[in-house]
Amino acid sequence: MILGAYGLLLKNHTRFVLFGLITAFASSFGQTYFIGIFGHAIQQDFAMSHTQWGGIYMAGTLLSALLLPITGKLIDQVTLQRYTFFVVLCLAFACWFITQVHSLAWLVVGVFLLRQSGQGLMSHVAYTSMGRYFDQQRGKATAMAAMGFAAGEAVLPLIAVMAIAAVGWRWSYAGVALIVLVLILPTSLWLLRGHHGRHQDYEQKLKQSEEVSLSQQAFPTQVVENPTSVKSWRRRDVLKDYRFYLILPGVSATSVVSTALFFHHLNLADEKGWSHTFMTGNYLLYSFIVTVMAVIAGQLIDRFSALALMPFTLLPIAAALLMINLVDSYWVIWPYMVLLGIGSGLSQTAQAALWPECYGVRYLGSIKSLFWTVVVFASALGPVWLGYLVDLGYSFQQSVLTMVVYLLLSTGLMIIGLRGFRLA
Repeated sequence: MILGAYGLLLKNHTRFVLFGLITAFASSFGQTYFIGIFGHAIQQDFAMSHTQWGGIYMAGTLLSALLLPITGKLIDQVTLQRYTFFVVLCLAFACWFITQVHSLAWLVVGVFLLRQSGQGLMSHVAYTSMGRYFDQQRGKATAMAAMGFAAGEAVLPLIAVMAIAAVGWRWSYAGVALIVLVLILPTSLWLLRGHHGRHQDYEQKLKQSEEVSLSQQAFPTQVVENPTSVKSWRRRDVLKDYRFYLILPGVSATSVVSTALFFHHLNLADEKGWSHTFMTGNYLLYSFIVTVMAVIAGQLIDRFSALALMPFTLLPIAAALLMINLVDSYWVIWPYMVLLGIGSGLSQTAQAALWPECYGVRYLGSIKSLFWTVVVFASALGPVWLGYLVDLGYSFQQSVLTMVVYLLLSTGLMIIGLRGFRLA
């Protein structure tokens, strides 16, 4: 039944759904887990300590977060084809640029460009396009985009490790730049062929919805044909909404925790006495679970709503951290990766569908860019959080318990905030 529903989605919207998947996959080249694979080689090349590399990565990431509210908002103001063209072009340039840097200052710029174009804007394109142009099938569409992220996590780390060993980190990233320019750019634009008609239909439906909303305000007793339509909020109004601040810690928690964990997974392996190959070899299990849960989450969202699903997304991640704290045996890596994958698959898909349900779709790009700013900040602070506690003398296992507390508190606040939307 679930596969049939996704098959129908692909049959009716093949190109556009694949566009979301491809852009999500391409965001991998600026994601933490991918850049982290190059970290050891970059540190050796620049003779940097772990602290220096972590500081440079954080600086570039924070600069990206500061710019995202401006660059992300532009998706509401230009065509999706033009926006995608410039974002993919920027990603190709970023991948090439970092191969040319030979000083720490310019390395910060290189990291900034990768984070801005990859993790920030390519993810923004994937999720915003799926959230904006789908209504009844929004959950499944965002789940398909989430599969792009999972596919990158599954196949790119091993390819990157082999490429670095064969030709070095600079030539490897140069190869990525060529792939983005020669394959990702033309493919994404080809998949958007015919999108003009889709956008016109979207504008027409949105106009009708807004007319109904105005009519309902003038005649409160009038029957509304589409009671599920949501008023479109502007970003300045969202910033005044107290519920936004209640749910913000919860919707950004996955980025805080998962980024910190993947950044420090090799430290965890050393602490547990596991080999690095054993740890990274199980990323495939994690990616598989993320994909499966994204498919399930998409179906659940379309049936019950993201508002109903979101409060449950952080609990599996908290359970994963508790297991890794309590058990030292090697077998714990499997339930740990499974639980982490369940939480990530649920939360990534639910988050993408949540904002249209809460704040409408007309200014979705502006609102999502605000959210991505918080996500990028969170991805910068997560590794520092665990690293600081370890530097204070706590073990990695002890440090993750503070994140369990954060996840549980965020879940409580999120339940309160989302309840406000359901009662509205």
